[in-house]
Amino acid sequence: MTKGQKITFRILFFLYLAGILFLCFGHFKSLPSAPTAILGIPADKLVHFAMFLPFPILAFLAFDQFTQTAKQTLAFVGVTLAVGLMLAGLTEWGQAALTDYRSGEPLDFLADSLSLLTSSGIVTFWDIRKQKK
Repeated sequence: MTKGQKITFRILFFLYLAGILFLCFGHFKSLPSAPTAILGIPADKLVHFAMFLPFPILAFLAFDQFTQTAKQTLAFVGVTLAVGLMLAGLTEWGQAALTDYRSGEPLDFLADSLSLLTSSGIVTFWDIRKQKK
């Protein structure tokens, strides 16, 4: 990956983090009504899943020069997963403790966590497969 690509992915990663904070703490008064469930899954849980899915992927694209071996990949993905889980937990805590227009829900954190685990698995598989080639 070229230096320009690396810088682009790092900028995208930090813009993504800003977007997460905006979505988690924004006060959206006049949104159009949306379905409450899709295929029986609450729509807000699907939004949480989609919101956190890019985190490990963008982190990997921004900082993958640290993963030359499978062991390094597992360590990198483990740290990325831990940071993502902390971000998810802090956003839920912040919504409950710092706002009067949002609530922190354990099921939102569960959706965030499942998303982070899913994309961490994808990144692990992707990078280890890349290393074997």
